[in-house]
Amino acid sequence: MARFERGGLQLAYDDNPPAGEEAGVILLVHGFAASRAESWKRLGWYPVLARAGYRVIAADLRGHGESDKPHDPAAYARSELAADLVALLDQLAVGRADLLGYSMGAGLALGLAIDHPQRVGNLIVGGLGARSLEARPLGDGGMTLAEAMRAPNAEAIADATLRGFRRFAEQEGADREALAACSEGGGRNLTPAMLAQLATPTLVVAGALDQIAGDPQPLADAIPGAKCVTLPGCDHFTATPHALFKSAVIDFLEGWMDEMPPSP
Repeated sequence: MARFERGGLQLAYDDNPPAGEEAGVILLVHGFAASRAESWKRLGWYPVLARAGYRVIAADLRGHGESDKPHDPAAYARSELAADLVALLDQLAVGRADLLGYSMGAGLALGLAIDHPQRVGNLIVGGLGARSLEARPLGDGGMTLAEAMRAPNAEAIADATLRGFRRFAEQEGADREALAACSEGGGRNLTPAMLAQLATPTLVVAGALDQIAGDPQPLADAIPGAKCVTLPGCDHFTATPHALFKSAVIDFLEGWMDEMPPSP
């Protein structure tokens, strides 16, 4: 494990060389309550991408994994999380990288591609779909994600989606107060007008049963030329280990999807 410092916080990351000749650099960005180890390393993404010739960089976002975990919501403004990722690329002297993000990490990756297009080669957006265009909160509106993280136990959470995130956080041994603060840090609404500006080659992937993301096709439709893959039988929590997700990412990065017609 390596660390770098930004804004007084120590942030953890991995930097893995390719298995052979380098085809490029890819930065992996995990989702809420996850970590680089859980989302990418344990599920086999490192060797898959390394065999394809990629230098694989994966970060633990602040509040997650082995990075520092402040309890102040102001520390989790999405602009701060995105700036951490840019700082990591600067730390490693990487001017331009492909980006693979999942869920919250996908939202950060999209924001980076919009704000810093010169730093992003290819963009893979996982675990996001139509719901990201609607700016609706998670759950049924009776409890916030922060309240779910602070609830006395998972059984006290009526909404199944929020209960799933709480149980996942417990399984990870996460700092739930830091996660509550992260959820209160404020997201960013990515409007169709903003997405229409994207000139970055983009792949959108989500599970067919992912009620958190929704249908990935409307999001792909909002991004010029974007490709879309729906993973059969997967929900939000079971998509990242799916072999089809990995193969779709490799096919996209290696140009095998270039002959596919873009989303109508």
